[in-house]
Amino acid sequence: MKLFLLFLLTLLPPLLSAKYLTNKSCKECHEDIYYEYQSSYHSKTYFNDELHRKVANAVSTKKYECVSCHMPAAANKKALENGNEHPSKLYKEQTDAVSCFYCHQIGYVKQAHKKNIIYISKKPEGYKPSMFGSLEDPDDSDKHEMLNNPIYKKNVCLGCHSHKRNDHDVMIFDAMKDNQDSTECIKCHMPYINGGAEKMNKRGRLEHRSHTFAGIHSLDMREKALDIFIHPEHDSIEITLQNKMPHPLIIQAARVKYLKLTLNRDGKIIWKNFQKSPLEDKQGAFLIEFADKNNKLVAIPAFAYKRKFVNNLQAKEKKVLKYKTPSIKKGDIIKAAFYVILAKPSCSEVLDLQDKSLTSPLLMKEVTYKVTNIK
Repeated sequence: MKLFLLFLLTLLPPLLSAKYLTNKSCKECHEDIYYEYQSSYHSKTYFNDELHRKVANAVSTKKYECVSCHMPAAANKKALENGNEHPSKLYKEQTDAVSCFYCHQIGYVKQAHKKNIIYISKKPEGYKPSMFGSLEDPDDSDKHEMLNNPIYKKNVCLGCHSHKRNDHDVMIFDAMKDNQDSTECIKCHMPYINGGAEKMNKRGRLEHRSHTFAGIHSLDMREKALDIFIHPEHDSIEITLQNKMPHPLIIQAARVKYLKLTLNRDGKIIWKNFQKSPLEDKQGAFLIEFADKNNKLVAIPAFAYKRKFVNNLQAKEKKVLKYKTPSIKKGDIIKAAFYVILAKPSCSEVLDLQDKSLTSPLLMKEVTYKVTNIK
C-alpha cells in the first residue's frame, strides 16, 4: 500500500499542476488564521530572516540547500538545490515561506537517515486541490476540497522538525526521538483557541487550532519550558533545572541558553556564576558547538565533522548544578534567571548579524529566593 501511495505522489510533474493558492488567498475565508500565521516563524523565509539567510549563504552562495524545509512550496526546488537558480521575490511560492498551501497538502512523511522526506498529494490541472487537516467533518469551498487526514495528528511535523544530518553525517538538528510523533508538538504549539477556523463559520465551531506556532519567541512559552529550584547551603548553592518540554532544551544549533546566578547582600551582588560571558560557566551554559576535522571550532554546522561541546537537557530531564560561594547568611537574596540568545557568539560573529533581537538575551524564567535559615 505504501509503495502504491508513493507511486501516486511521485507522478510526472505535468500531471500534478493544480493551481497554487497563495497565503493571501487563504485570508479570504480564514482571516484569523492568516493573521496568526503572519505573526509566526513559519512566515519567515530566506528574504525576511537574517539569521537563516546568512547561514544559507555561508553554506553556499550558489546553492540553496535549505529549500525543502524553509521554502518548501517552491516549484523549482531541484534547481535551487543544485544552484541552477536562486531564490527570487518574484515568485509567491518562494516568498510564502512555509506556506499554508504546502503544509495542508502533506500526504506522507517517509523516515530517512539524513532527514525525513515529505511527499505532497496533488491533483491534475483543472481540479480543485485537496487540502488536509484535522477538523472533523470539514467544509469544502470553491477553492479547494477539505479532507480529514490522520497524518495531522501523528506525522505532519516530522517532515521538518525531526532531525537533520549534514554531509559528514553529523547530527546538526535533533528535535524528536524515533518513538515520538506530532501529537505533543501540536498540543503545545497549536493549542485550541476561541473562534472557528473560517470567517463564515457555517458549522458554528467554537474553537480552532492556533497558527501562531508559539515557541521561543513567546515569553509565555519560554516560562513554561523549564522549572528552576534554589537550594542554598552554608557556602554553596544548588540549582535544580527541570526541562518540562517533550524535546531537548537545545535543538537549533545557533542558540545558547544559560543560567545567570547571583548572591545578593544588602543590595549588592557579592558573588555571581560568571563575570562577563555566560560561557565562562560550563555547567550553566547550554549549547552545542561543532568542530572541523582538525578539532577547530566551526560556527556553521554544515561544515562540521563532529560535535565539539554539548551541554543539553533532554526531554523531561532534570539536572543539578552546584556552585561554591562565600558563606551564605540569613537575609541574603539569591536570584536565578535563565536566558536564551537566538544566535550564540560564535555564530553571530562569523555572520556579522545586524538584527539585535538575534544577539540580545531573552528572559525565559527568573526565580528569587530569600534566605531565612541556613544548614
